[in-house]
Amino acid sequence: MRLFEAMIDANHRAVAGDPSAGLRPADFASELPIVALTCLDVRLNPLLPEVLGVPEDQFIWLRNAGNIITDPLGSTVRSLALACAVEGGQGIAIIGHTDCPMGQTTALALLDQFRSLGVERHQLPPNLNEFFGLFGSERANVIKAADIVRQSPLIGPKIPVHGLLVDIETGQVDWLVNGYQTLDSAAPRPSPALADPGQPLDALKPLANLEIGGLKFPEEKIGETLVQAGDWLAAKVQEWEAKLTPPEAPAPPAAAAPVVSATYEAWRREKERLQRAAPPKIPPPPPIPPKLRFHKKAR
Repeated sequence: MRLFEAMIDANHRAVAGDPSAGLRPADFASELPIVALTCLDVRLNPLLPEVLGVPEDQFIWLRNAGNIITDPLGSTVRSLALACAVEGGQGIAIIGHTDCPMGQTTALALLDQFRSLGVERHQLPPNLNEFFGLFGSERANVIKAADIVRQSPLIGPKIPVHGLLVDIETGQVDWLVNGYQTLDSAAPRPSPALADPGQPLDALKPLANLEIGGLKFPEEKIGETLVQAGDWLAAKVQEWEAKLTPPEAPAPPAAAAPVVSATYEAWRREKERLQRAAPPKIPPPPPIPPKLRFHKKAR
């Protein structure tokens, strides 16, 4: 039994009235300390970390309004990551609680509350629900926050991320997100047939004489079969290439060049003859001198 499994079991037995219920943290030293994000509701002060059965010195406690996480690279996730990397946290728990005021607050009510504090609407972000992470279900909020933390690149894959919900009246803890399941599903599992690296081919020996529907597999060696298949494929490729290669265009006959030259030569001679036979150009007439005008002198 792992730490959170024993923790939930002890909590449920204690809530049911079992006087012997309890947790021995020394048995789970390798899974401590725990990094937990909880709501800042003051009613949680007498409950945590007692309802988890973990001593305070093994409990790294982070708090914000509504234990809300909206960004896998935000400041809250950054603190969770540093608590694991620097403080040695071995597991993360997102702990919500019932009757959370953040889950009962609407955007309009939040505007009125800010206005009473002197903060007007234009001073707040456009999307209040997204910025403040308002939610309507405590359970859904815990599940969403645990998923964001699990998907964050700041949190190593070896750190389990759990989601818990505390009943504010009874102190019972419900396990909403089992972080162990994510680690178990992500762990690679070797094939049973190849579990022994010393004899990887022995597991394939029974297939040599396997018969299906009265047909027996051939006993040729794998290498020989592959070589034969490769030779056959190469021959087929050559055959297909020969069929698909277009025939080369025939070269022009040798007499084509002289014919073209003779035609051009005849055209050139005809052009020269026409130029010689052309009449000379007539020069333009000389310009006509301007008329002289005489004016009688006045007497």
